[in-house]
Formats: sequence, structure tokens, C-alpha cells
Amino acid sequence: MQILKKPIITEKVSALNESGVYGFVVDIKANKIQIKEAVEGKYGVTVEQVRTMNYLGKSKVRYTKAGFISGKSSDVKKAIVKLAEGEIIDIYDNV
Repeated sequence: MQILKKPIITEKVSALNESGVYGFVVDIKANKIQIKEAVEGKYGVTVEQVRTMNYLGKSKVRYTKAGFISGKSSDVKKAIVKLAEGEIIDIYDNV
């Protein structure tokens, strides 16, 4: 199971990067301890705090010639990670 899927690169999270706070899209089943260990292992930093958010996928309905087609976007879990004072992650290194 891959814990960290991708970093969140938005204006709001990029503004938080200056204060040592970073956002990641993580696996739905991952807990805070696993997320902390994954970030520390991948980036070699010390994590102070992990906050998580679960977003349920939206249901989508489309009317077509063949009739109604219904589906659902996938569920997403986000983690906001606060690093120790003075440590940074260069997320834009691989972009």
C-alpha cells in the first residue's frame, strides 16, 4: 500500500508551505502514524503534527441517448502535515 499518493499544490497550501505546513493526498486506509512515518521516510524531515480530512466522492448522473448513466467519483483522503521548526520539503523538485 502506497501511503503518499501526491502532494497538494494549490494556492492555499502553497501559502502554508512558508510556515512549514504541507498537504498530501494519501491512501484512504492510512492512519496518522503511518502518514507521519511515510513523510519522514520519504523526505527525511521531522513531523510534528498530522491532520487528516476525508472527502466522500460525488455521485454523477448524465443523461444520454441510451438513457441515464450514473456513476461516482472516488473518495479522497487529505493530510495536512506540520514539520519541525526550520525544516522544509522541496515539493517542486520533481514537477
